[in-house]
Amino acid sequence: MKPTIEIVLGDITRQRVDAIVNAANNSLLGGGGVDGAIHRAAGPGLIAECRQLNGCPTGHAKITKGYNLLASYVIHTVGPVWHGGYSNEAALLADCYKSCLKLVTEYHLKTVAFPSISTGAYGFPIEPASKIALTEIVRFLSGETTLKKVVIVCFGNEVYEAYQSAYKELKK
Repeated sequence: MKPTIEIVLGDITRQRVDAIVNAANNSLLGGGGVDGAIHRAAGPGLIAECRQLNGCPTGHAKITKGYNLLASYVIHTVGPVWHGGYSNEAALLADCYKSCLKLVTEYHLKTVAFPSISTGAYGFPIEPASKIALTEIVRFLSGETTLKKVVIVCFGNEVYEAYQSAYKELKK
């Protein structure tokens, strides 16, 4: 069966998937937005495990247990801060998705949920970010994979509409 992509409005901490992706900062020790929400929902075990990881470079990803979340794992990735598009932001954002999907493969996961990485406090414009995300996900799903479903969890209508539009464009 061909893997599916779902784009939903909702709370990533409530997704029933094997792993959720955390749009983390370099320290991996929690922050605002999605990062803060995931750390609060997961409980103190997550921060304790993250302390052992010694941070994460931009564009890379690391995996932890999910603790009190419905998901068994949290894949933490550090997206780029937007600097007008002149600091390799697009490539770094693509690397985030590639790094996360590599961990999905290594852990033989069947379902994963992504937030819109870097589009909140990091300021990456939603239209190009959604195109980059979906391009990398579709490319990955066209190869050999254990993954059955990717859920893109949008926090707000603007993000949801941008992902729906980008996905329609990609499918043409």
